[in-house]
This record gives sequence, structure tokens and C-alpha cells, in this order.
Amino acid sequence: MDTKELLKKVRKIEIKTRRLSDHIFGGEYHSTFKGRGMTFSEVRQYQFGDDVRNIDWNVTARYNEPYVKVFEEERELTMMLMVDVSGSELFGTNQQFKNEVVTEIAATLAFSATQNNDKIGLILFSDKVELYIPPKKGRSHVLRIIRELIEFEPESKLTNFAEALKFLQNVMKKKAIVFVLSDFIADDYHQTMKIVSGKHDVTGIRVYDKREEEIPNLGVVQMQDEETGELMLVNTASKKVRVNYGKFYSQKVAYYKDSFTKSGAGTIDCRVDESYVKKLLGYFKRRG
Repeated sequence: MDTKELLKKVRKIEIKTRRLSDHIFGGEYHSTFKGRGMTFSEVRQYQFGDDVRNIDWNVTARYNEPYVKVFEEERELTMMLMVDVSGSELFGTNQQFKNEVVTEIAATLAFSATQNNDKIGLILFSDKVELYIPPKKGRSHVLRIIRELIEFEPESKLTNFAEALKFLQNVMKKKAIVFVLSDFIADDYHQTMKIVSGKHDVTGIRVYDKREEEIPNLGVVQMQDEETGELMLVNTASKKVRVNYGKFYSQKVAYYKDSFTKSGAGTIDCRVDESYVKKLLGYFKRRG
């Protein structure tokens, strides 16, 4: 993609998603994610009217006079977008590929965070972390994130969600709002998910195509695994083949929902031919 075409695409996504965040998501995002609350600032001598529950008994014992802990509201938030760039995201049977919908959702969330004066960071992952953009504020930073989402070419087509979660845990020392955008055709991340959700506010956004849920009866067709590149002939006329595939897919979705829900994380399911606007708005309202 040449620079002119890339800028044109970035601008198109900015116009669409910024309008959404300005008119729909800005207020909902603000009311849903209010900040970390109160954080410790300092200790000072007790004054008449101070809440006795804030007395620091260790300091009080040391100086033989009462001292209280002072707290201040911590308003600034950090949003981390974790985006799956493995081969399975390059799939779509309708007007858009999964990765195109993911880009729009990520951009909408980023502009909503910008309205709240929050920092936004990005992690692109396959079976490893392909790209990390540290959290920063501002429109130009969001536009850089959108550019990467459009044109980035990963080195690997495989998926290892647990590795991406471990990386997040290492680089983010303070609590962050984390949105994970993927089709979640992965496993072996339940335990890591539990640890990460204990520290961060995590939401999984599963973006999928209706043709992934079941294989239609098309006779014998050649299929390719987008992650491994393996070509195979599949007899889709076989009921057993269709049933087995349905079970495989259902197990992956159940594992995702179970892992996120039991870890205290949120989930959003968004099919590429559905309105992600309604899905996001409904989720924000339920949480708010």
C-alpha cells in the first residue's frame, strides 16, 4: 500500500470512528471507566475533623502523636489495545474481513479514551508480541495506532494469547483498561488470564464471521489453514465432518467465555455483519 492510499484509509477510519466516539461513546466510556479512585499521597499530622479511619498507626506510634494518610483522586487512565494479528484474522465472507472490523472497533475505543484525556497503548500479537506502542495521549498518537492496524504485516501467522498477556503484565506496572480484540481460536491461557485480570480491567471483544460457526454443505472443497498454511481437501457433504467442526469451534468459544468470565473479565461478541456500535454501547451501559 502506498503512502497516499494509506493516509486515505486512515482518514476514512478517523472520520467514521471519531464521529462515533464524539456522539455516542464519549460519555458512555467516561461513566463506565471513572478512574482508579483514591490513591495514597502522603502522611501529615492529624487535624480536628479528620477521619480517624485514616490514621496511620505505624507513624503515630513512631512520633507519639496522631498522623493521618492523605489520599488524592487519580483521574488519569491508561487504555491498552491488544490486537490479534494472526492469520485467522484475514477471513471474511461478507463485506469486511475480521481484521477490518477490529481496526474500526479499536479506533473507536481509542478516540473515546482520547476524549477522556487518557493514554492509549497498543500491543499487536501473533504467537509472539509483534509490535508494542507505549501509551501516550493525543490525536496524532491515535492516528499512528490506526496506521499500524491497517498496514502492519506480522512475521508469524500463529497465535499464542498467553504470551501476549505475560508481556502486558510485564510492561504495565499500574492498572490499565485492557481491550483484547481477537477471534479467540486459541487455548492454554486460562491461568495467565486469571493473573492479568487480577490487576487490570480486561474486556475481550470476539470478532467472528458466521461462516466460522459451521461448515456449509459444499461437497469436496480445498481449504487452507490461514495460520499454518496447510492445504487440505475437506468433504463438507459428510455430516460427521460438519458436526466435528461445530464441536471444535464451540469448544474454543466456550473456553474463551469461561476463561474471561471466571477471571472477572468482560466479554463482547461481535459478528462482522452485525453492528459493533450496538454491541459496544450495550456493554458500556450494562457496566456503567
